Amino acid sequence: MSSAAELPVEVPKVTGTAPVPCRMCGQPLRDPMSRRWGLGRDCRRKLRMRLAPAPEQHEVEQDALPGL
Repeated sequence: MSSAAELPVEVPKVTGTAPVPCRMCGQPLRDPMSRRWGLGRDCRRKLRMRLAPAPEQHEVEQDALPGL
């Protein structure tokens, strides 16, 4: 059997948090806000530009519920 002194030991670097990739581009997220959203700053900006305008409000015709 070999002793523990002969085995190469590599200690992984621990950063405290697991890497979180951007859901849109896959880049690693470093900013706490980006990690919370799951999107980097640039990708959040891109999505804001592609938001559709809110639909107009309109009245919906409905039949009365029976028994009320």
